Amino acid sequence: MKLNLFLFQSILIILTSCNGQTRNKKKDANQFVKGDIVEVLGNNIMVVYQDNKGVYWFGSWKTGVYKYDGKTMVNYTIEHGLPNNRIDEIKEDEFGNLYFASYHPKHTIVKFDGNVFKAVLPVLSNNWQLKSTDIWFRNSYEFENKVYRYDGKTLHELQLPHPPNLPNPFGIYSIYKDSKENIWFGTNPVGVCRYDGKSFEWITEEDVTEFRNEGANGVRSIIEDKNGDFWFNTENRYSIYDTETLKSNTFYTRHESIGSLDGKNTSGLNEYLSTVKDNENNLWFVTYLSGVWKFDGTKITHYAVQDNSKDITLFSIYKDNKGTLWLGTHENGAYTYNGLRFEKFKIE
Repeated sequence: MKLNLFLFQSILIILTSCNGQTRNKKKDANQFVKGDIVEVLGNNIMVVYQDNKGVYWFGSWKTGVYKYDGKTMVNYTIEHGLPNNRIDEIKEDEFGNLYFASYHPKHTIVKFDGNVFKAVLPVLSNNWQLKSTDIWFRNSYEFENKVYRYDGKTLHELQLPHPPNLPNPFGIYSIYKDSKENIWFGTNPVGVCRYDGKSFEWITEEDVTEFRNEGANGVRSIIEDKNGDFWFNTENRYSIYDTETLKSNTFYTRHESIGSLDGKNTSGLNEYLSTVKDNENNLWFVTYLSGVWKFDGTKITHYAVQDNSKDITLFSIYKDNKGTLWLGTHENGAYTYNGLRFEKFKIE
């Protein structure tokens, strides 16, 4: 009798174990997020990104993120695990994991390993470091002086120090890593801050952006040109110096630059939103209402971006792995540069 009871219990344990394994396998299989196959890209594209596998990702203002592998377009939304259908930034780590950041209505960051979306939660920290593998995220809409540094394990929520004599709260509108691995933070409304791993240097708002009747625009774009000079959201160029080699506290010089090189008043360049340097070291500036401007170091060229002969509003410019330029637009999807003009992107 005892032997029969023992055999029965053993069989029950084995069956239970197998059933558990089956459930776990089924659960793991269900973890793969497929997304929805779509025929067209959404209209409101804030950001374009190409990953290290050559796959394109398009972050939308309203309809989540789109993945395009050259054949199929897949759309991921809150129904597939995104916490928000607005995507402001797309980043990638050294292992090929992707990160999608949204800054409105609340700040969220999710990691996508190719299978599932997983929220990355911030931890209050004072661990300021500069590592080549770190990923930095801005905090645009909450004026709390915060940035985020992700080291692969922890999302450090860091507090930027105030610039001298400016106690205003501020938001972070742009982040840029220069050729010397320094990190630059473009803010609204207190200017630009450089962090070199040891100290913070500021160029205040009044010497960076163009003020309007409604106030400052904030530093939405930072780029370093082929000569090592910097451009912050305006027509002006800034030479940056190493303060350790200077007796003066001033670490920059502002130069009046590309304002009217085409013989016209290029006022649209006072407030460009996004900048990129192409493979020939030309600078490309994107404005919201005035198209795209190219500066080759000598002359400036304007490119109107239109749909049915009507100018369209633009968000961003991006250079992909092969050097092709892309535009994200407010209401017209994405555009690519064909060497002569920008044309609307369509699935082949």
